[in-house]
Amino acid sequence: MPGLMKTQIKSLPFLHRGKVRDIYAVGDDKLLVVQTDRLSAFDVIMEDPIPNKGRILTAMSNFWFKKFGHLMPNHMTDIDPESLVAPHERDQVRGRAIVVKKYKAIPIEAIVRGYIIGTGWKDYQQTGAICGIKLPAGLKEAQKLPEVIFTPSTKADVGEHDQNISFEKMKEIVGAEVAEKVREMAITLYREAAEFAATKGILIADTKFEFGMDDDGKIYLIDEILTPDSSRFWPLSSYEVGMSPPSFDKQYVRDWLSAQPWDKTAPAPRLPLEVAEKTTEKYNEALRLLTA
Repeated sequence: MPGLMKTQIKSLPFLHRGKVRDIYAVGDDKLLVVQTDRLSAFDVIMEDPIPNKGRILTAMSNFWFKKFGHLMPNHMTDIDPESLVAPHERDQVRGRAIVVKKYKAIPIEAIVRGYIIGTGWKDYQQTGAICGIKLPAGLKEAQKLPEVIFTPSTKADVGEHDQNISFEKMKEIVGAEVAEKVREMAITLYREAAEFAATKGILIADTKFEFGMDDDGKIYLIDEILTPDSSRFWPLSSYEVGMSPPSFDKQYVRDWLSAQPWDKTAPAPRLPLEVAEKTTEKYNEALRLLTA
């Protein structure tokens, strides 16, 4: 199956291989971040690539970073990734890599929810709340929440599961001032993005952001933002309250995996070619709609 699962770049020092991205050092203060075609579902990395996924995610993140550059600082630079690697390595970074400033990551997944779905829906059915945030009775699956909510989680290592935490716990981990600022920035970004995406025929049900800090304590938006890997994108035309809508994200893979006899631990079932290709189509359609 075509797709880049793992980079082999020797002209820069290798630093880290995450669930989706391979990271290399560019001097002491910058990083080369390569989006591979790996896909993680239920915190397990699939053994099969999603063809062209890395290029789609890179194009979408770059679009959002540029669009929201006026709202808050981010880690982007204007350095061409192809200028940093050997000629025979350029095909590994072309269209799928960015050069970013190196900041200390804040160890929290900043999750923002505008609709009740997924684990939030399951939590609400059992407790009447999402991650401890009490909600009105009688909400239905996929319904828009009365107010956008912020539900942070820990950021787990590869192979481990993120853990939902309360905002009070987040303040204990990163400090009250940083926690308040991250929550404010994440909710602002979500609201701006959701309003824009709706004009393009897409509802953003929820998303997650990551933030970093420089040596002076200034907070920056980092990682990827508002992609089908980090968000639930629903087509507005087929949205209905009371059911899980079709989506432009990796929910398609999650649904297929959930139908398999699998305990959600590695190794994952091998993805059929048609599932991988259909996922690429969904990611590509989201990019086309949002950036056209």
